[in-house]
Amino acid sequence: MAINIKQLEEQGGTSQVAAKTSLRAGAANDGEPSVRKLSDVHINLDFLAPSKVTANDRMFFTEQLALMLDTGNSLLESLRSLSRYGGSVALKKLINSIADDVEQGQSFSFALAKHPEVFNSTYCNLVKASEQGGFMSDVLEELMEMDEKRSKLQATMQSALSYPVFLAGFSVLVVIFVLVVVFPKFADMFGAMSQHLPATTVILMGFSESLIAHWPYYIAGTVALVGGVFAALRSSAGRYFLDGAKLRVPVVRDIFSELYLVQSMRVMSMSMSRGVSAIETLAACRDVIANKRYRDFFRSIENDLQEGKGLAAGFRREGFIPDLVKQMITTGEESGNLPKVMARVASYYERQLEKRLQMVSKAAEPLMLIVMGAVVGVLVSSLILPIFKMSTVAH
Repeated sequence: MAINIKQLEEQGGTSQVAAKTSLRAGAANDGEPSVRKLSDVHINLDFLAPSKVTANDRMFFTEQLALMLDTGNSLLESLRSLSRYGGSVALKKLINSIADDVEQGQSFSFALAKHPEVFNSTYCNLVKASEQGGFMSDVLEELMEMDEKRSKLQATMQSALSYPVFLAGFSVLVVIFVLVVVFPKFADMFGAMSQHLPATTVILMGFSESLIAHWPYYIAGTVALVGGVFAALRSSAGRYFLDGAKLRVPVVRDIFSELYLVQSMRVMSMSMSRGVSAIETLAACRDVIANKRYRDFFRSIENDLQEGKGLAAGFRREGFIPDLVKQMITTGEESGNLPKVMARVASYYERQLEKRLQMVSKAAEPLMLIVMGAVVGVLVSSLILPIFKMSTVAH
């Protein structure tokens, strides 16, 4: 019996050890899948990426594709490689779609034309001409340079206008702060001497009281006014009016005229030098220029060409085209060097536009500071003069 009991105890101990060992093994086995699952977790952050292909994406695509074609890769191989390794998620999807079309036997220019929101008609026409002439990498490099110049020009315009806009917005905030916070603290004191207050103080006090009492109406009115203006400018008539004003208002007229000339002359020079027809080139200019008056201008030149007239006749007819451009286009057409002349016109007016933007920026900054100082001076004098009068009466 003792032996049996001892055997049972030994078996029990062995079973306990086995149970502990199995528990440890189970715990280890349970832990292994959890570690494996954590290592296999992939957080999808694609929703944080831009949903559209940007201008920078297109520049990246053009530059990389030109480089890969230059090194001897085929078009399809280059597109597949770019779709795997380069650019944003939206760009990869776009390149995959283009590569699928090319693989199915469609031309590269036709595949690009399916995405007009990214590749305008200038891009597609030049690629089409390069497919026929066998100089695609050269054209892609020229397109990349054109995009870089356009991007640089936009950045110059934004930097020239950003500081004056900031000063104007800051001035408005200062006025609102003084009317809402500072003036009410002097309301009782100014109310006791209402007959001796300056006119500016009376006007500002009345506006301050109205602003504080009816601020929801002011906010609603401002929102409605801004929304109405934007809605009007987005309409066909409003856009036509704004486009006309860009070519009529002094200073603004010079800036936008030179901007449109740079854009259109560069597109026309590049397109015509690569064998794109004049009709297709003018249609491409309509896509590049964001001004309805200029688009109508290029459409009228198309009609002239269809009637057998030259390009120079249309340029000479328009009043917003500088005389220098009219003369150079006429000379270029007569000598047969129109693409070269247009390239020089674009380079010249690009330099002029940069100088003009710098001049406007330098002139606008002190002008805005003067206006801001005048506004703040009126506000401060409207507060100090009544206090000064009270101290004079007290003495």
